[in-house]
Amino acid sequence: MGLDATARPRRSKVAEDFMEHLIGGIGELGWIALKALLLYLTAVLGFRVGQRRTLAELSPFDFVAAVAVGAIVGRVPNAHDASYLAGLATLAAVLFGHWCLTRLRQFPSVAQLLEHSPRLLVAQGRVLDDELRRCGLTRSDLYGLLRRQGVEDLGEVRFAIFEQRGQLSVIRHAERSVPEPDLVRDIVARTFRQA
Repeated sequence: MGLDATARPRRSKVAEDFMEHLIGGIGELGWIALKALLLYLTAVLGFRVGQRRTLAELSPFDFVAAVAVGAIVGRVPNAHDASYLAGLATLAAVLFGHWCLTRLRQFPSVAQLLEHSPRLLVAQGRVLDDELRRCGLTRSDLYGLLRRQGVEDLGEVRFAIFEQRGQLSVIRHAERSVPEPDLVRDIVARTFRQA
C-alpha cells in the first residue's frame, strides 16, 4: 500500500505538468494577451505614422517590414524571455528602419537599389520577349494581365508597362497620334537603348 501512495502523487505531478505545458498558467495567459494587444497597437500606430500604402502596392522593403512586424507581434507575447519593452524596442527599430528607407527612396540611386524599374513589355502591339524574361514573366502571364485590363487584341496596345510594384499599365492607341506620351518616354527610350 505504501507503494501506491507514492505513485499517486508522482502521477498527479506528471498530470499537472502536462496540463501546465498544454494550456499554460491561467495568470500567464492574461499577460500574454496583454503583451500581444500592446504590441499590436504599437505596430498599428507605427505604421499609421508612416506613409499610407495599400497591400497591393507593397515594395520589397514594405513587405519585409510587414513580415518582421508580424513576427515580432506574434512571437514576443508568447516568449517567456521577452518583455513588452523588448518587443517595443524591436518594433521601434524595424519601424524606424522602414521610415528611413522610405525617406531615402527620394534619392534615385537609393530607389534603384530598393525597387525595380518599370519595364516596357509591349510596344506598338509587339511583345518584347527580352523584357518579359527580365521580369520573370511568360507570355501567358502577360496575356492574363492584359485581359484584366480589358484588352482583347494586342493590336489595341500602344504600350504595356510592368510597373515597380507588379501592376500592368496599358496605354491604348489613341485616335490622334502623339509621338510618345510624357509618362512613358523615358521607359521607352531606356528599353530600346538596351536592345
